[in-house]
Amino acid sequence: MADIKDILQRRILILDGAMGTMLQRHKFTEADFRGERFKDWPHPLQGNNDLLSLTQPEAIADVHRQYFAAGADIVETNTFSGTTIAMADYHMEELVEELNYESARIAKEVALEFTAKEPHKPRFVAGSMGPTNKTASMSPDVNDPGFRAISFNELRIAYKQQAEALLKGGADLLLLETVFDTLNAKAALFAIDEIKEEQNVDIPIMVSGTITDASGRTLSGQTAEAFLISVSHMPILSVGFNCALGASQLVPHLEVISAKSAHAISAHPNAGLPNAFGQYDESPAQMAAQIKEYLEKGLVNIIGGCCGTTPEHIRAIAELVAQYGPRKLEMAP
Repeated sequence: MADIKDILQRRILILDGAMGTMLQRHKFTEADFRGERFKDWPHPLQGNNDLLSLTQPEAIADVHRQYFAAGADIVETNTFSGTTIAMADYHMEELVEELNYESARIAKEVALEFTAKEPHKPRFVAGSMGPTNKTASMSPDVNDPGFRAISFNELRIAYKQQAEALLKGGADLLLLETVFDTLNAKAALFAIDEIKEEQNVDIPIMVSGTITDASGRTLSGQTAEAFLISVSHMPILSVGFNCALGASQLVPHLEVISAKSAHAISAHPNAGLPNAFGQYDESPAQMAAQIKEYLEKGLVNIIGGCCGTTPEHIRAIAELVAQYGPRKLEMAP
């Protein structure tokens, strides 16, 4: 397999778009989420998208196929909520290892299929590691500011289990995404570092934060530059932002980290901002037109889409990106 670091020196890599947006098109029912295996599960399962890797694996493989066919170099595994912490909502903590392994295996199978057809364009699988539904930096109780719903060590253990299963299933790199609390991300980075040491392997890591509002800060209060500094002590492949904002709103934050980082810079914004119904209206052409600014300013090395984006959006971005060279890198070996 070609080294992703070498490819980043030569061109901008395309990340896939939204998994959830594509799965919504299927209009899966509670029975679809359950499948035969979980038909008697005592708790509601609709909405547990990660579970579809076990109950609707062909639908997941098809989403990956569509993104690769649209021009993606990297697809993300269907594991955004694949930790014991997030799966507790469905009482499915015991399934975490299998969910991550199978999700990575499905994505890897499709990646190998496309790489075999186009050896000049190797395809990669990024193990998606979401932020969990708990925060280590802030109290969920306004009356008890010192309270924490989760500890650093609990996060470390959960992330380590997820990362090990993703790598076992065939993930080529790990993507910590939608980071709203940098302390959560640090726990994940610590866990991955332990795996690297124990297994004596090199694991490329992408870290992608989320700026939650017009103040230009993450939910835990960091500016783009503070977020960058907080994760730069680790040997990561890329740092960037995803979710919460549309492409044009991300520009100033990407400018900050692009100017100050030796890492590759990634961005996978939403298809604009959600409308009153929570839907995303920005067309592939509109989104590509905004991303053109990233390319003209030389801000990014990896570009894809988050909420509301589809293979059509990724195709429009890939066609545009083909006309531009990557942001210059001086990456450590």
